[in-house]
Amino acid sequence: MSTVEHSVVTAVQEVAVKAREASYDLAVATRTVKDAALLAMADALLASTDSILAGNAEDVARAEANGTSPNIIDRLRLDPERLEGMAQGLRDVAGLPDPVGEVVRGSTLANGLELRQVRVPFGVIGMIYEARPNVTVDAAGICLKSGNAVLLRGSSNARSSNAAIVEALRGAVVASGLPADAVQMVPGETHDSVKALMRARGLVDLLIPRGGAGLINSVVTESIVPVIETGVGNCHVYVDAAADLEKALAIVMNSKTQRNSVCNAAESLLVHEDVASEFLPRVVEALQGAGVTIHGDEHFADFDGVLPVTEEDYAEEFLAARIAAKVVVDVEEAIAHVRRYSSGHTDAIVTEDMAASRRFVAAVDSAAVAVNASTRFTDGGEFGFGAEIGISTQKLHARGPMGLPEMTSTKYVVVGDGHVR
Repeated sequence: MSTVEHSVVTAVQEVAVKAREASYDLAVATRTVKDAALLAMADALLASTDSILAGNAEDVARAEANGTSPNIIDRLRLDPERLEGMAQGLRDVAGLPDPVGEVVRGSTLANGLELRQVRVPFGVIGMIYEARPNVTVDAAGICLKSGNAVLLRGSSNARSSNAAIVEALRGAVVASGLPADAVQMVPGETHDSVKALMRARGLVDLLIPRGGAGLINSVVTESIVPVIETGVGNCHVYVDAAADLEKALAIVMNSKTQRNSVCNAAESLLVHEDVASEFLPRVVEALQGAGVTIHGDEHFADFDGVLPVTEEDYAEEFLAARIAAKVVVDVEEAIAHVRRYSSGHTDAIVTEDMAASRRFVAAVDSAAVAVNASTRFTDGGEFGFGAEIGISTQKLHARGPMGLPEMTSTKYVVVGDGHVR
């Protein structure tokens, strides 16, 4: 690992120590107190609309001047409607059960000892994320409800938005009787502060990266703090021979075009050869009509405007109005393609054939597998978890949309009556 400036390490460790102290109060806070804080945070967010939008306007203008891609600017941009959605996410989390203290399992042993495995907070969670100010709110809310202090390290191109948001949230936390340091921004705008956070083992219990493949891979490979890997989304929609083509068209269009800059948007389309002659003209017309550029195999070559597909296209998370497309001979070829190129986020099959759907669901090893439904449903809010903190594509501890239970660990409580071994 490269050397990190000592002053940066010291500054990051200072906020981590404050977070650790705050985590002790959060761990024993009642649900009533935490829910009141969440509701106050939602109100404070909306009360600070003017200052937050002013900061966001600075960030957007700076991003545009730097030639930032439109899909990143779309994630960065806030408006009153998006702020209301962020506030509602906090209210939704307040309405969810408190995971802390939940008994995962329990029993009375043969010797009379009472054994319970209960959920407990991790302690201090660090978030490293790119230009999405909504993550600042979601992470703060979910961490607080699950009894964790949070250290927020957003990207420098969202610094004004995040600063205004965190100021509002911290004020609400204090007014609710909880420590302000339950929610903190990590100081520093260079990558050194990220490196310092990744090395704060013992002060930070868990890191969650959210962003593109480069950011996630960097954190996973360089961090000595445990990491939950979140979702790069190379998502597929497979239209089977037994698909209802009206359903298929609606699902493809929603998966790709409802919002194409997010990780649960479809990036690849697979079509069974038996329905290709009927479905391809319809889906090409619809996608191109929505401004989507199609990178297709030889079966798409006769359609105007379709570009030849490459291996790189099949493997890419476009996060843009582009999609890779291929005709396959059967469900097995579709499964093989998904296994080769999928990032393990969300993959979907459209079919009325139960055997085909069962085969696809069993064989595709992704965090979410959809049958006759859009890939866009893989989302904590849509799953009823409230605001999510990320979508895990790994297999240990948490997988898929991560809500409150995923932000806890467990401990065993052993109750005896003078028992000795």
